Amino acid sequence: MADLAAMTLTRLLPLAAALALIAAPAAAQEPARWSFAIHGGAGVIERDSLTPEQDAAYRAALKVALEAGSAVLASGGSALDAVQAAIQIMEDDPLFNAGRGAVFTAAGRNELDSAIMNGSNLTAGAVAGLTTTRHPIAAARAVMEQSPHVMLIGEGADTFAASVGLEQVEPSFFFTERRWQGLVRALEQQGQPIPERPTGAPSPHAASNLPAPPLNERKFGTVGAVALDSQGRLAAGTSTGGMTAKRWGRVGDVPIIGAGTYASNADGCAVSATGSGEYFIRATVARDICHRTAAGADVQTAAEAEIADVASIRGDGGVIVMGLDGTPAFAMNTSGMYRGAVSSSEPARVAIYGDEALRP
Repeated sequence: MADLAAMTLTRLLPLAAALALIAAPAAAQEPARWSFAIHGGAGVIERDSLTPEQDAAYRAALKVALEAGSAVLASGGSALDAVQAAIQIMEDDPLFNAGRGAVFTAAGRNELDSAIMNGSNLTAGAVAGLTTTRHPIAAARAVMEQSPHVMLIGEGADTFAASVGLEQVEPSFFFTERRWQGLVRALEQQGQPIPERPTGAPSPHAASNLPAPPLNERKFGTVGAVALDSQGRLAAGTSTGGMTAKRWGRVGDVPIIGAGTYASNADGCAVSATGSGEYFIRATVARDICHRTAAGADVQTAAEAEIADVASIRGDGGVIVMGLDGTPAFAMNTSGMYRGAVSSSEPARVAIYGDEALRP
């Protein structure tokens, strides 16, 4: 009998263990060790305005940028390094309005703005009106780490960037035909004179293998990234060419710390914005979102509330936000925003349209 009882117990133990596992409450998902999110601009992006090839090109470009940032974070790198790595990829991609492929001023120049911020100590750097520095985000970081200042502008900013060894290029490096034609069309609509074609620009008939979006595309192609690294540090960065046909040295929200870019571990958020810069400046969007998270709001609620405030003063655009727990948030009052996210616990996912969820 004793042997039979022992045998019965032996058989029942695995069943009991299995039942215990079924009955036990599911363990909470472990917070991401690192998390990363990007945007490539918000605006009026309708499904019928992009061909399938253009749609695919944008999604592929977003994934390349996500891969650059996630490679840094997965190897234990810093949030700042991840932000810079991804933004440099997008600054070199003519699909976006930052670096190569930036829009033109009314004078026929590409003038580039960028900012970066370290949430762990509130250091920040920004540049505006660059014309020869290949990677404005690298210049912004150099201002933060290698100068006593927060913002440099124009020729002085390019001179500083060159002095610290950042790559310099001819202004024609940033030229793309679709952006030039966008300028021509805008100036014709405004009744303004058309400037001479930039020195060194390729022939207007030069072939391109890039699936260029249509000229009537209305979007803010600013690029940005927010990150949480494995050390718990937050960072944010943003880069842009501004608006087509801008005049008088116009500067938008991107390089203004607290408007288009902000990060604070103490407040629990990192923010990069894209949209109508004048309104984002007036609403101090990025800093206000962090005020909301510091007061206890989750990042999605804070982002949506702030975008509603922007809409109330007739501004449009979007934001990406990263929380201290690795939760990314996306909010916009436009029909789309090129965006993506990846973390140590989730694969890279991207989206374009406002009613679309992130997906691989």
